[in-house]
Amino acid sequence: MGGGLGSALIRLGGLSSDSNTVYVDSITLLVALLCACIVLGHLLEENRWINESVTALFIGLGTGTIILLATKGTSSRILEFDEELFFIYLLPPIIFNAGFQVKKKQFFRNFVNITMFGATGTLISFCVISYGAKRLFETLDIGYLELRDYLAIGAIFSATDSVCTLQVLNQDETPLLYSLVFGEGVVNDATSVVLFNAIQKFDLTQINSRTGLKFIGNFFSLLITSTLLGVLIGLLCAYITKKLYFGRHSTDREIAIMILMAYLSYIMAELFDLSGILTVFFCGIVMSHYTWHNVTESSRVTTKHAFATMSFIAETFIFLYVGMDALDIEKWKFVSSSPGKCIGASALLLALVLVGRASFVFPLSFVSNFAKKSKSDKLSLKQQVTIWWAGLMRGAVSMALAYNQFAKSGHTQQPGNAIMITCTITVVLFSTVVFGLLTKPLVRLLLPPSDHPDITISVDPSSPKSLALPLLGDGLESGGGGGGGGEDSTPSFRTLLSTPTHTVHHYWRKFDDACMRPVFGGRFSA
Repeated sequence: MGGGLGSALIRLGGLSSDSNTVYVDSITLLVALLCACIVLGHLLEENRWINESVTALFIGLGTGTIILLATKGTSSRILEFDEELFFIYLLPPIIFNAGFQVKKKQFFRNFVNITMFGATGTLISFCVISYGAKRLFETLDIGYLELRDYLAIGAIFSATDSVCTLQVLNQDETPLLYSLVFGEGVVNDATSVVLFNAIQKFDLTQINSRTGLKFIGNFFSLLITSTLLGVLIGLLCAYITKKLYFGRHSTDREIAIMILMAYLSYIMAELFDLSGILTVFFCGIVMSHYTWHNVTESSRVTTKHAFATMSFIAETFIFLYVGMDALDIEKWKFVSSSPGKCIGASALLLALVLVGRASFVFPLSFVSNFAKKSKSDKLSLKQQVTIWWAGLMRGAVSMALAYNQFAKSGHTQQPGNAIMITCTITVVLFSTVVFGLLTKPLVRLLLPPSDHPDITISVDPSSPKSLALPLLGDGLESGGGGGGGGEDSTPSFRTLLSTPTHTVHHYWRKFDDACMRPVFGGRFSA
């Protein structure tokens, strides 16, 4: 048994010429590790410090160490990293499930703040990190880096990973904070990827004010076009399921068409060089608002859990791989002669992440509070600190972008590029482990559990609460009665200025019930 395990580990290290055998061994070990992550995650569910992301990371580190010892230092991974594997297969289910399960009423109530933090804030952080890296790295002499590399560094380390914080926040007790952290994380990832892709394609030899304005114009047009594509494909799926009603013959067809069209939205966005993250996210929102109500009850339950399961497995796989790849000898041998440079560069990048995050969270929170009249809608200092902390972790998106810029399929022969890869790994590991371990106690210290959580809408237990809510709302519209109250009274111009979300929601509900739902299906407003 021991000999079989040892020979398997040697084959995983690439010492065997049989590629099919190595592939089978890799998949076997990977599935076993995923099962171990699920079991340990369940056992540590109530732990004050550990969360599932950190658990998967530690399992990956332990597995990488064993493979490294078994292969005598030649390899620590069971699979080669491929950027396409991440962006084409692993990221779509994570982002789509985020849109499909989001509490739409809170997301759209805070849409302005989410966009401000996620898009404008990411641009500010990008500028701070890029400028700081260019000014500070020149003093370390880490190797030759072009202007494009420094701009890429800004995009790479502006991509947040708020999974740890979202696992702790309760969206029923702190709906405002949860929607801000969650929404900002999705928009932030999309903005970072769009920025990164724009940097790769843009001509940086001639930079002037006109070029800068063109860059900004292309950037925002890309965001808008990507969003519209996701909405259109979501509506097309809703129309198909409503008109054809697959459930008459097979619920399998209903589930299949939802899964395939969700993935189609992402692939089409990539085909047209748009932001697949934004496209699939808004496709998920539209599908949950219309398509989900057009299918049978069994299909609703199945799709809800299927999307969540695919997202969970993809996230666990990513952290497992990052843990194993962190021990890759090839990347570290370039910095072994001068470890001080790697440590110094990693410390500078971590400091820039902290400063870049603070440079927009607190100023934009002040602007947001200044524009809000209701005290309950304003962000307290503790909430601002929580939002700042939530975006300090760096994860899979940063790793994938770093590999894309500084390595090819996880390999590099340039010392400067190798240092940037090792710095990215160091920052990801440190921020995920250290900041991730401190997230639960910090959030509980700043935001102790409320004795009176917000009143939520009562729906069928088999239906996710977020999917039964209108796109916009204050949580009171699903009461039994119909018309009367101030809720349905025609808002005036003064109401539009004082409570714009309420007014937009009023007209949206009328338009949705009169025009959209008769065509695309869904659940009519009460």
